Amino acid sequence: MRLLMNPVVLRAAIVLIGAGVAFFAGVLFMRFLRHRIDREFDLSTEIPSSLESLPLHLYNTVIQQLKQQKHELTIQAQEEQRRARITENFSQAVLSNLPCGVVVFGVNGLVKQSNAAGKQILGFASLSGMGVEDVFRNASPVAASGLGPELARTTPLADQVHSVLQGESARCEIDADYATPAKEQRRIAVTVTPVPAAGGGLLGAACVISDLSEFDRIRRQQELHGEISQEKALDLRTSLTAIAGYAQQLASSRDAELARQLAQDIADEAARLDRSIGGFLTEDRTLRKVSVRAAANR
Repeated sequence: MRLLMNPVVLRAAIVLIGAGVAFFAGVLFMRFLRHRIDREFDLSTEIPSSLESLPLHLYNTVIQQLKQQKHELTIQAQEEQRRARITENFSQAVLSNLPCGVVVFGVNGLVKQSNAAGKQILGFASLSGMGVEDVFRNASPVAASGLGPELARTTPLADQVHSVLQGESARCEIDADYATPAKEQRRIAVTVTPVPAAGGGLLGAACVISDLSEFDRIRRQQELHGEISQEKALDLRTSLTAIAGYAQQLASSRDAELARQLAQDIADEAARLDRSIGGFLTEDRTLRKVSVRAAANR
């Protein structure tokens, strides 16, 4: 007890007890930290395994979806290409079988497309790569709609096509005298129409060409046919007058020989009239059929 009453000994005992408590607390704290570190290590070893397996599954799923989308896009692209080929073939078949000529110029003034009728009317074996001036080099306009008659006679056909290509004028129709490379003279009707682009610009101009030479020939035939019709009408009247005269003489005649001669004259005049009028009517029907066919081809 005396020792405990000694301040030095008491202070040493308190320090010793405090040190023991601190040591014990440190041991407990170290064990707690070690236990916590062990738990975190266990969690860290489990999480990577799950993370490694989860991305692989997602990766496979994404790859399958991408493959499916690629397959669907491939099928869609093939279907669109097939439709485009069908549309192109259909358009080409329609263009090739049109009775009128079609020549399409690009904005640079060069031929982009033409059909067989267009080459036949213009007298070229091929129009590919030719310019507007090369195609309509010697065309002399005689009439046009949309430009005025004075401009129709003074503006060359090539310049009118360029005007449409440059957007300076809209659709126009021109009748022109044209000479083929073989120097064959023709009368052609050209309808120039701008080809608009999806964005609002111009892709070029389409020229629809009709050969009016056949119409001019038919018109001249019809005029000549009209003159012949007047002659045939006069001839018919003369023949009918002669037949009427023969019939009157036959009715009043009592001479058998004269009656036979008059009857023969009537028969001969009727046969001549049948040949003349019958041939004329056959020619008239043929001319009408040709006129109808030419109008349908136009």
